[in-house]
Amino acid sequence: MTLSAQKAEKITVTIPYELKEQLYALKNEFQTTMSAIYKEALKAYVEQKEIERWRKAVSLMEQEYENNPELTDWLDFEEDFYDYKTV
Repeated sequence: MTLSAQKAEKITVTIPYELKEQLYALKNEFQTTMSAIYKEALKAYVEQKEIERWRKAVSLMEQEYENNPELTDWLDFEEDFYDYKTV
Protein backbone atom coordinates (compact mmCIF):
# COMPACT_ATOMS: atom_id res chain seq x y z
CA MET A 1 0.00 0.00 0.00
CA THR A 2 1.46 3.35 -0.98
CA LEU A 3 1.73 6.17 1.50
CA SER A 4 -0.83 8.21 -0.44
CA ALA A 5 -3.33 5.35 -0.18
CA GLN A 6 -2.94 5.12 3.59
CA LYS A 7 -5.14 7.05 5.95
CA ALA A 8 -3.57 10.29 7.10
CA GLU A 9 -4.18 12.64 9.96
CA LYS A 10 -3.38 16.32 10.20
CA ILE A 11 -1.40 17.39 13.23
CA THR A 12 -0.26 20.71 14.60
CA VAL A 13 3.24 21.27 15.89
CA THR A 14 5.00 24.31 17.23
CA ILE A 15 8.54 24.92 16.01
CA PRO A 16 10.93 27.86 16.37
CA TYR A 17 10.63 30.49 13.67
CA GLU A 18 14.25 29.97 12.57
CA LEU A 19 13.65 26.27 12.04
CA LYS A 20 10.55 27.03 9.99
CA GLU A 21 12.57 29.36 7.79
CA GLN A 22 15.21 26.68 7.26
CA LEU A 23 12.51 24.17 6.33
CA TYR A 24 10.95 26.58 3.84
CA ALA A 25 14.36 27.12 2.26
CA LEU A 26 14.75 23.35 1.89
CA LYS A 27 11.23 23.08 0.49
CA ASN A 28 12.06 25.60 -2.20
CA GLU A 29 15.52 24.19 -2.93
CA PHE A 30 14.28 20.62 -3.34
CA GLN A 31 10.92 21.59 -4.84
CA THR A 32 8.91 19.56 -2.38
CA THR A 33 6.14 20.19 0.10
CA MET A 34 6.34 21.00 3.79
CA SER A 35 4.21 17.93 4.40
CA ALA A 36 6.77 15.72 2.63
CA ILE A 37 9.59 17.25 4.69
CA TYR A 38 7.70 16.68 7.94
CA LYS A 39 6.84 13.09 6.98
CA GLU A 40 10.46 12.33 6.08
CA ALA A 41 11.75 13.89 9.30
CA LEU A 42 9.25 12.04 11.48
CA LYS A 43 9.93 8.74 9.73
CA ALA A 44 13.69 9.22 10.27
CA TYR A 45 13.04 10.04 13.94
CA VAL A 46 10.99 6.88 14.44
CA GLU A 47 13.65 4.77 12.69
CA GLN A 48 16.37 6.33 14.89
CA LYS A 49 14.40 5.56 18.04
CA GLU A 50 13.85 1.97 16.86
CA ILE A 51 17.61 1.58 16.38
CA GLU A 52 18.18 3.01 19.86
CA ARG A 53 15.63 0.54 21.25
CA TRP A 54 17.46 -2.40 19.61
CA ARG A 55 20.85 -1.15 20.84
CA LYS A 56 19.50 -0.90 24.37
CA ALA A 57 18.10 -4.44 24.12
CA VAL A 58 21.44 -5.76 22.85
CA SER A 59 23.25 -4.01 25.70
CA LEU A 60 20.88 -5.52 28.26
CA MET A 61 21.32 -8.97 26.70
CA GLU A 62 25.10 -8.53 26.78
CA GLN A 63 24.98 -7.57 30.46
CA GLU A 64 22.75 -10.54 31.21
CA TYR A 65 25.13 -12.86 29.40
CA GLU A 66 28.17 -11.50 31.25
CA ASN A 67 26.45 -11.71 34.65
CA ASN A 68 24.63 -15.02 34.24
CA PRO A 69 26.88 -18.04 34.85
CA GLU A 70 24.32 -20.39 33.30
CA LEU A 71 24.75 -18.67 29.96
CA THR A 72 28.54 -18.58 30.08
CA ASP A 73 28.61 -22.22 31.23
CA TRP A 74 26.46 -23.14 28.23
CA LEU A 75 28.98 -21.52 25.91
CA ASP A 76 31.78 -23.50 27.56
CA PHE A 77 29.74 -26.67 27.03
CA GLU A 78 29.36 -25.90 23.30
CA GLU A 79 33.12 -25.31 23.00
CA ASP A 80 33.81 -28.63 24.71
CA PHE A 81 31.34 -30.33 22.37
CA TYR A 82 32.96 -28.90 19.25
CA ASP A 83 36.43 -29.77 20.53
CA TYR A 84 35.27 -33.34 21.14
CA LYS A 85 33.84 -33.67 17.63
CA THR A 86 37.05 -32.49 15.97
CA VAL A 87 39.32 -34.86 17.90
